[in-house]
Amino acid sequence: MTRVRIAPVADFPAEAGLRIEVADHRIAMFRVGADFYAIGDRCSHAEASLAEGEVFDDEVECPRHGAAFGLADGEARTLPATSPVPVYEVDVEDDVVYLTIDEES
Repeated sequence: MTRVRIAPVADFPAEAGLRIEVADHRIAMFRVGADFYAIGDRCSHAEASLAEGEVFDDEVECPRHGAAFGLADGEARTLPATSPVPVYEVDVEDDVVYLTIDEES
């Protein structure tokens, strides 16, 4: 596991996604209020970028076919997606956002 510095808190748009790539992982990061979430950026149904989706409370809606995924657990909450996306550990220290990446997965 590797802890990676991503960016200052101020660089994250509120209630929206930001796509990043770290160690061959394509990740969609979200800032909802004071909370930060990181999930796999590829919709498990149709390979669309979840970072481009709309955020509704604790989930993001895929921009291609409307499948919703939980921001905290990556679970597919609505069809047409039925499989979850990966979830990454996020923490904030001194107003900087960090991710923990498992480089082997």
